[in-house]
Amino acid sequence: MHVLGILDRGGTDDALERVVDRVVDRLSQDGRVGVVWYDATIADGTPELRDSTLSPGGDVTYDLGAGGDWVASGTDLTVTDALDALARDCAYGLVVGVEPPRHPTIAVGDGGDVPESAIATVSTAADLDLESVVEDLEAAEPYETLETLVARIKRSPDADRSGAIATFTGRVRAKDAADDARTEYLEFEKYEGVAEQRLETIRDELEARDGVYAVELFHRTGVVRDGEDIVFVVVLAGHREEAFRTVEDGINRLKDEVPLFKKEVTVDDEFWVHEQT
Repeated sequence: MHVLGILDRGGTDDALERVVDRVVDRLSQDGRVGVVWYDATIADGTPELRDSTLSPGGDVTYDLGAGGDWVASGTDLTVTDALDALARDCAYGLVVGVEPPRHPTIAVGDGGDVPESAIATVSTAADLDLESVVEDLEAAEPYETLETLVARIKRSPDADRSGAIATFTGRVRAKDAADDARTEYLEFEKYEGVAEQRLETIRDELEARDGVYAVELFHRTGVVRDGEDIVFVVVLAGHREEAFRTVEDGINRLKDEVPLFKKEVTVDDEFWVHEQT
């Protein structure tokens, strides 16, 4: 799923909703669209409702409040929770009202700061170059979770022959020992073009093994914080032996062969780790 943020910078009363409406209409031509509306007025299921004549929705809509309140049925739903749910079934996820970290954003209106992630700044919906937005969105890193990769691999045409799915998840470790300086986040950069080609080669070679039917490899870039997931390997295989062996080989080859560069930021220091991750 590709994620796009849409932020209100103090435009006309209906500018934000009209921009969302145009974006949803365009993206719906290419796939299912989910929308997360972030509204700080939501509390106990009583939001300030949007104008019913200007309520773009997409296929799935969540209304979230500042305290985790949400309209549908309860509390403690975060933007990440909503995106995780949308990612299982949607090609695109829009986050309206708050900037989604690591994802491109449209800024609507003439006031306030323009986020670094902005790919377009418009005053009205008519100013929006939709094809340029789609191009930039498709070029950005997709939103992937272990669940989305497992769901994708289960759709393999060879799924009926499979008796095993094995997975590996790598995450940011806060520290190796109790007295280590705590890691706040890691920042990853990739060798554009080359990293994708190497990942594709590894995937193809692993899938060529006897008894292996599908492989998914994904490594996040940008800032990944303490406790967050970094990398996933998912294997669909006939039996557990092939699945386990291929998962291990997949993560080892990814670390050894894919040009990804890592900066570590601790509470005391920051430094680039020169070996590949």
